[in-house]
Amino acid sequence: MKSLLTLAFMVVAMAAFATSTFASSCGGCPHGEEKDAAKTEELRSFHVVATEVPDYQVLVADGKFEVREYPALTLVRTAAGKGDFMRLFGYISGWNEADEKIAMTAPVLMKDEGGQSGMSFIVPRDVAARKVPAPKDAAVTMDELPAGHFAVYQYSGGRNQANEQEALGQLRAWVEGRQLEVEGEPLFGYYDPPWIPTFLRRNEVMLRVTGTQP
Repeated sequence: MKSLLTLAFMVVAMAAFATSTFASSCGGCPHGEEKDAAKTEELRSFHVVATEVPDYQVLVADGKFEVREYPALTLVRTAAGKGDFMRLFGYISGWNEADEKIAMTAPVLMKDEGGQSGMSFIVPRDVAARKVPAPKDAAVTMDELPAGHFAVYQYSGGRNQANEQEALGQLRAWVEGRQLEVEGEPLFGYYDPPWIPTFLRRNEVMLRVTGTQP
């Protein structure tokens, strides 16, 4: 039964992503509708339980801000743009050298590197612990996020440039106040599919940091 429920979730979530990758689906969702909000939160809870997320240790907690220690993460990556999500979804659906179906994980990661924006899925722990099958699609590559400390700010809302820049500004100000040094470019993580109302979504912006730990 659990496997059937997980499969059902995957079908619904992937259809939603394919229709509108990270597009806002809340629109005029009435925040005052308690019954609708309760149902949505129940669906979101199932999504969180059914989807693997990375292990990490919280070193500092300050409201919506944290400093976390992450292990190295194995990623499958493609250039952001038209068809990005479906290329990665094709990889985990079996379009790889082993013809192996691989479980979906969260968050989906977005990062700009050298002027090129990329989307990544995190490879599940059990797959990363053995030989990870190579992609068949030349537009999909394997990558790794090295272990380290990351300052993180959690926020809600849809995925758009205005929200991302506001969240990044909040995080940079907090990091500066903590006298932490930033290394590299910001990383954005999106945990929820588009059918989750924007005010309930879990989004994060992350900066790799070094320096004095509070």
